Amino acid sequence: MRGRICVGTRGSKLALAQTNWVVEQIKAYHPGLEIEVQIIHTKGDKILDVPLAKVGGKGLFVKEIEEALLHKTIDLAVHSMKDVPTELPEGLEIAIIPQRESPFDVLITKDGQDLRGLSAGAKVGTSSLRRTAQLRACRPDLRIENLRGNLDTRLRKLSEGLYDAIIVAEAGLLRLGLGEDTPRWRFGPEVMLPAIGQGALAIEIRRDDLDLEEGLSFLHHRETAVCVAAERAFLERLGGGCQVPLAAFAYLEKDQLVLEALIADPSGRPLLRGKRQGLPAEAHAMGKDLAEELLLRGGDQILEKVYGGQQ
Repeated sequence: MRGRICVGTRGSKLALAQTNWVVEQIKAYHPGLEIEVQIIHTKGDKILDVPLAKVGGKGLFVKEIEEALLHKTIDLAVHSMKDVPTELPEGLEIAIIPQRESPFDVLITKDGQDLRGLSAGAKVGTSSLRRTAQLRACRPDLRIENLRGNLDTRLRKLSEGLYDAIIVAEAGLLRLGLGEDTPRWRFGPEVMLPAIGQGALAIEIRRDDLDLEEGLSFLHHRETAVCVAAERAFLERLGGGCQVPLAAFAYLEKDQLVLEALIADPSGRPLLRGKRQGLPAEAHAMGKDLAEELLLRGGDQILEKVYGGQQ
């Protein structure tokens, strides 16, 4: 392991918290290693007044960071896995996947209500079409409005009464140390499947940087990597982005890998769900197979409607 490395990250509080956690783990394992953190602003960080689904394109939160990796101005990047497209630039790889934080979404209200406690017509804030579609499927009476910005901004808007409830990833709350002070209700996967890779981090490096990969291998968590592989294989087959609600969640049950996934119309109808179970070694095949099933059940028509048949 060389004596100095540079880590690239977005500049949000959550991105920095995730990156600082990674840096702390590396320093503890490699005492004396000099680590510089470089903040890189991405396209997704700069566009805050438009829903991501309308911005279009993939890699909104990673492209500029990957360019820095390719130009060797940084040595590794720390991403939220859910932001990373399945197709990486040539020469780069996701070498390390640390242990996953909570993959689930949570509902936050001023008084800690659950989903059933929201009154008809309550205003719920989220910028995610995936969350919107699943929420409409089970509570079509709610009013769902766009909400972007960092976690602090979303919580502030809730406290100011601009929304009756907001939906966020539980992992963000926990990584920012807000878990104890934020009453929340966790969505089970039977109600709302998480985003693909939600709660997991991706450490991206140059493919030929074998020394760095070996030096960081202590951070790799096999169980998380297997689950994420199944979820991302589902996404890879569909070629999905943020313009259509897709979700997949994999977990290990004893020696079996279980994968649940969905394709939904943004309106919440239709909403197609499926499930697969197999050996961890079959993770990639399971993801592809489940995608094929949902396409045959009508998912192809949903994607054609959204993408004009170019999925």
